[in-house]
Amino acid sequence: MAEPVLQGHGQFMKKGKVFPSKIIVSGSTPVNDYFVEKDGQRFAGIHLLIDFWEAKNLTNRITVENALREAAISANATAINLQLNQYSENGGISGILVLAESHISIHTWPERSFAAIDIFMCGVCNPYDCIAVLKKAFEPGNTTLLERRRGLLP
Repeated sequence: MAEPVLQGHGQFMKKGKVFPSKIIVSGSTPVNDYFVEKDGQRFAGIHLLIDFWEAKNLTNRITVENALREAAISANATAINLQLNQYSENGGISGILVLAESHISIHTWPERSFAAIDIFMCGVCNPYDCIAVLKKAFEPGNTTLLERRRGLLP
């Protein structure tokens, strides 16, 4: 599968096709952007807040790195930069994978078997496609999920 390629402001190329989104903002000036259209609404992107309880592999830096990268690939997102920090006192990890389409972040509390994961994506990417990859990596016993549509246009 071809990697998505960022073409410039307002254009996203995937599998050889450019997907511009045109909206009208304050008047009649068209704007190209990565806004999402779903269920009759137009908005900047989907922001998922995921809590994993009774999770595993929360101190394994390689597992965290691979999980974030594989989650991005599963959502057809374009990874730009990964930054991870591991804490010496408990081995917990905080990290962010910056995407052309926004980000995936994680904060782990191994002493509580808890991970807080934040996924925000715009354009043609589907953040829900990340969930199965992340569950496979961290094997949570319990999961909570909240969705927020950011930048919802009136």
